[in-house]
Amino acid sequence: MYYTDDSILPENMAPLIITAAPYGPQWLPGDADIPVTWDEQVQAAVDCYNAGATMLHVHVRDPATGHGSVDFDQYNYFIGRLRAAVPKMILQVGGSISFSPKTADGKAKWLDYDTRHMLTELDPKPDCVTVATGTSQWDIMSMLGPNDIKGTHLDNNPKVQAAWAGMWVDAGPAFYLEHLKRLRAHRIQPYFVPAHVHQMELIERLIRAGVYLGPLNMAVAGYGGGTLGRNPFHWMEFLRQVPQGASSVTFWSSMRGLISLSAMSLVLGQHIRVGNEDNLWGADGKRASTVKQIEGAVRMCREFGRKVATAEEARTQMKIGVWYDSVEETLHSLGLPANRADGQKGFLVYETDGRKGLAKTGGDSHPMAYCMVPPPVKV
Repeated sequence: MYYTDDSILPENMAPLIITAAPYGPQWLPGDADIPVTWDEQVQAAVDCYNAGATMLHVHVRDPATGHGSVDFDQYNYFIGRLRAAVPKMILQVGGSISFSPKTADGKAKWLDYDTRHMLTELDPKPDCVTVATGTSQWDIMSMLGPNDIKGTHLDNNPKVQAAWAGMWVDAGPAFYLEHLKRLRAHRIQPYFVPAHVHQMELIERLIRAGVYLGPLNMAVAGYGGGTLGRNPFHWMEFLRQVPQGASSVTFWSSMRGLISLSAMSLVLGQHIRVGNEDNLWGADGKRASTVKQIEGAVRMCREFGRKVATAEEARTQMKIGVWYDSVEETLHSLGLPANRADGQKGFLVYETDGRKGLAKTGGDSHPMAYCMVPPPVKV
């Protein structure tokens, strides 16, 4: 991503898209402001939207148990209720979900990845499904201290901490090649979550190979433990490699580190994700609900002078519903160089006819830059 002199002026930045993640699948009821009943889960989305969030990161709780649901029918039911309650909000379903077969026959037929591929068959359809590209260690405990988990079920519970520390995201080619194909067939856009710059390179290779043809929306995963940490130079290096025409890039981290990275994202013209899935605390070290975190992002945005996106602006910016028909169209739309043609040498740029126009002359007979020549006046 290339920054020009005026790129960091807020009036030149795209409106800020705030993603809300209020459902906190790793937490238990009582750990945080976690909705459990169907009405509470729907109301959480309404409250987030009214506070200024235009995208919702969707997980589902089984109201009977209070735990994360693995029931395909419950996801369909909940998305239907969300469509009625917040029709303009962008619905992005978490891609880590594996649905549980309900019958012995289902268990015999479903392969391991099929339980995740069923995300592409949700009805009503979400706008986006989170997609990881590249298997990663995802030790969420690596950057959490005692104060981060104080008062939660992780506090003084070494067995549960060890289980979260040992988490991996399984996303090799056998998974993501098929998943991307099914998402396109169902017209659901992937929302990529690269854990580091090398997974960004994987995404570019998928585009150049024609595996994915569409806008590029992503959240940069900064949980540490196999994903990005909190070193700002690493975030900037990642951002430097993002294509100029990427539709949206969201900074995403954990606990109070998310507050600092959200501020960094804001002033760099990128986007923000907040909520109790990622962070339980305010800058003052006190508990902060998802809505409070959204309100903080909106307040910070207004102080800086950047506009908060409306739902319509967020959909337009992310190009929801847009697909491309060729590798060439995708590369051009994303601002990436074309693929190398046979025998082509050197670094790749888009070709011109190589001719210059008629030179302009200044009043002192010296050539003037074209940008200094005013356009002709029509009478």
